[in-house]
Amino acid sequence: MKIRLATAQDAQGLLEIYAPYVEHTPVTFEYEVPTLSEFEKRICRTFKKYPYLVAETDGELLGYAYASAFKTRAAYDWSAETSIYIRQDAHRRGIGRALYTELEALLFRQNVCNLCACITYPNPDSIAFHVSFGYHTVAHFHSSGYKNNVWWDMIWMEKELCPHTVPPKPFIPISDLSL
Repeated sequence: MKIRLATAQDAQGLLEIYAPYVEHTPVTFEYEVPTLSEFEKRICRTFKKYPYLVAETDGELLGYAYASAFKTRAAYDWSAETSIYIRQDAHRRGIGRALYTELEALLFRQNVCNLCACITYPNPDSIAFHVSFGYHTVAHFHSSGYKNNVWWDMIWMEKELCPHTVPPKPFIPISDLSL
């Protein structure tokens, strides 16, 4: 298995991984599967500041993970939200672990201090996965999203990735890292 940076050309394959989550689960609160064009834009928009990774074997896409702004104001530059999606038939093969390990390594090099994950609740597999990476629950919101005729809770989990120095080391956009 190879972990690499995504490209806009991966959008179709990544959209095929994401679509079942939209159509059949509350994992994402999106109701409609994004268009291919919109998904390509999302990948490109992410790369302005953050990593977007794919896992593949022999050119077959198995999953992806990326970071995004936790909040858009400058003071939040040292906090990032993490997201991960694994192809439905590829769970429990170490793909998520490999993706998050590489994602965290890149975010560390970018001087990101806090990682945050927003998770639909209940979702014991995702929660256990994040706990295994050192995340802990910091907030629980009730009936936050309505999908598939159910009101769903959501939790925020957080991990401290690096020390909070004063002043902080400058945030480095992914495009400025030598990869």
